[in-house]
Amino acid sequence: MVAKDFRNGSTFEMDGQVWQVVWFQHVSQPRLAAVIRTTLKNVETGQVIERRFGPGDVFPDARVDKKEMQYLYHEDNLYYFMDMETYDQLPVNYDSIKDTIGYVKENEVVQVNSVKGKVIAVVPPIFVELKIVDTLPGVNDSSDRTNYKDAKVETGIKIKVPEFCNNGDVIKIDTRTGEYVSRVK
Repeated sequence: MVAKDFRNGSTFEMDGQVWQVVWFQHVSQPRLAAVIRTTLKNVETGQVIERRFGPGDVFPDARVDKKEMQYLYHEDNLYYFMDMETYDQLPVNYDSIKDTIGYVKENEVVQVNSVKGKVIAVVPPIFVELKIVDTLPGVNDSSDRTNYKDAKVETGIKIKVPEFCNNGDVIKIDTRTGEYVSRVK
C-alpha cells in the first residue's frame, strides 16, 4: 500500500506490526514536499500514535479477513457474534468496535473484519433504521431541517435529529457519518 492511498480504516504492516489508519490528512504546502499526517492504531496492542509519511512511502498490505456474522447480545464489555456457517460464538471487546456497534441491533447480520485473528471492526450496513427512544417533544410537523436537537435511539447512541422528530419515530441514519437522513413512515 502506498501512503498516498491511505483512507480511514486502511490496514498495513509497518515494523513487523499491523496498523490501522484512524485518521489521515494530505498536506501540501508551496515549495515543500507533500506529507500525509496520520493517526494510527496498532491492531494487536491498541497503541495509538501520530505519524507523518511521504506520499510515495510503500508498505505491505495487511490481510484483513471479512466474515458475515450475526450480532447476538452483549454482556458487560463483551459483544457476541455468531458465525453463520459453524454457529460458533465470537466474543469481541467493546473497545475494538465502539465506533460502529451503536448502529447494530441484536440479531442483525454484519461484516466482522479481523487481522491475525483479532477483530478490528464491525461494519454495519451503510443505512440503518432505528427508533428514537428519548428526545424532547417535536416543535411542529414541518419538514424544516434547520434546527436540530439531541435524540437517543434504541441502541443507546445519541445523534442530532430535526426538531420535528418525536419519541417512537423510526429514522434512517447514515452509519458512515452518524447523521440523520430521513424519517421512516
